[in-house]
Amino acid sequence: MDLKIKAEILSETDIRRIVTRLAHEIVERNRGVDNLVIVGIHTRGASLAERISNKIQEIESREIPTGYLDITLYRDDFRTRLKQPAVEVTNIPFKIDDMNIVLVDDVLYTGRTIRSALDALMDFGRPARIYLAVLVDRGHRELPIRPDFVGKNIPTSIGEEVRVLMKEVDEEDKVLLVEEP
Repeated sequence: MDLKIKAEILSETDIRRIVTRLAHEIVERNRGVDNLVIVGIHTRGASLAERISNKIQEIESREIPTGYLDITLYRDDFRTRLKQPAVEVTNIPFKIDDMNIVLVDDVLYTGRTIRSALDALMDFGRPARIYLAVLVDRGHRELPIRPDFVGKNIPTSIGEEVRVLMKEVDEEDKVLLVEEP
């Protein structure tokens, strides 16, 4: 399936600035870094979570526990849409009970991925609070899910898709608006 690139929405510089802003907003909303942990949703949400965690550590001079969550088996379309699911490693090497979690993903669309992530997190314990941070919110929610921290709101049509490229996975940083030709 060929995709037509309609626009480059964010450059590498834009993404770096957004990560810095999100880190500051998270620290401010949490009133510091006490009881704060960060969990990224595989794949690009995990890379973004690592970047935000590193920036918070740079700002606050304290390491923030950071984990990664695979939600493949929690998806409501697991058996219908995913023929050969690529299961990633979930790595949350800390307790989440009574912690403030920042759940991080690259793109927020229908909300179904986040619902799956919330279900998966609850299998690890009972956090005090869960914040949601996303690089891009493209709208079209099917579930009542709202991000607490947004890098950029990008209104899209149903036929468009937001593609996030990150160096850790794609060897470059940018966000594209694409559509099928």
